Amino acid sequence: DQLSALSQKVGLMATSGAFALWCPGDERILTWGDQELGGDSSEVRDQLIGVQQLQATRGAFAAQLADGSVVTWGDPDDGGDSSHVQAQLVRVQSVMATDHAFAALLADGSVVTWGDPVSGGDSSHIEDQLRNVQHVEATKAAFAALLATGSLVTWGHPCRGGDS
Repeated sequence: DQLSALSQKVGLMATSGAFALWCPGDERILTWGDQELGGDSSEVRDQLIGVQQLQATRGAFAAQLADGSVVTWGDPDDGGDSSHVQAQLVRVQSVMATDHAFAALLADGSVVTWGDPVSGGDSSHIEDQLRNVQHVEATKAAFAALLATGSLVTWGHPCRGGDS
């Protein structure tokens, strides 16, 4: 089984203390390492069906699934608990990560964030500006969203680019 996984296209992602290995579209994901930093995905294993992409903060993973949803696990302070925004995580196009937060770009051009507020996990103060977003990028502690108008919106830690 381990050798057959290597003959397929595989993805490998890491937090600061754990790894995750998956085959895009497969129904399996293998995690190991520090359990508190994402090395134990057993609580969400049944939800990890059709993983398309994986992102990681320093202590958590976010899996983007084929159905457009996102599943998270790991340190809640680093974005491992997305339960308060889970209902919004539909039709996800991409997920980006700072060291301690995640941002999901949705098909409607809006953005959903979670994790450490200082590292970009709280975009509520600029939520009305995050419309028609085309692309999101991340530094260690801030996000930048490029809008269809060509404007740029940033949030997160000011010293890491979150205050443009």
